[in-house]
Amino acid sequence: MSAPVVIVGVTGSIAAYKSADLVSKLVKRGFEVHVVMTHGAQEFITPLTFQTLSRNDVVTSVFGNGEWKPAHVALADRAALLIVAPATANIIAELAHGLANNPLCEIALASLAPVLIAPAMNGKMWQHAAVQQNVTLMKSRGVEFIGPEEGLLACGYEGLGRLCSVDDIVERAAQIIATQN
Repeated sequence: MSAPVVIVGVTGSIAAYKSADLVSKLVKRGFEVHVVMTHGAQEFITPLTFQTLSRNDVVTSVFGNGEWKPAHVALADRAALLIVAPATANIIAELAHGLANNPLCEIALASLAPVLIAPAMNGKMWQHAAVQQNVTLMKSRGVEFIGPEEGLLACGYEGLGRLCSVDDIVERAAQIIATQN
């Protein structure tokens, strides 16, 4: 029996560095991890970090994956779970409205796997009515959110917006996958 495939979407937040720990811990739990990075994520951390930790190629484009089936379809077909951590206000809006303007959104649209979103952003952004409407819309479609947490944010503010604990994300991911078996 092969290991469940977990796709980890990493977006353009300073919390992207914590996703390296997330990927490492998911691999240690026995999951086959594939990382998909937005352009913004690549401004904070390199694909090489995730390639090394996951032992798999990192998706940064839907073009040139060397397969006849487009990367977003091939990977989406294998996913047991899609985690987006950190999830910015932008990616939440794109996912809520079904936009397909980057590999992560395309994979999300092509996948039938459960989705776990771990937001990380400025507290004022998190509390903005538009973001909350998008979260409500996604929850109504069965998307699960974990976090954010209270604390000191990278922007210098204190408040709700920190990425939740990596250990909590790993535990919730394991629970979601266990219910599928």
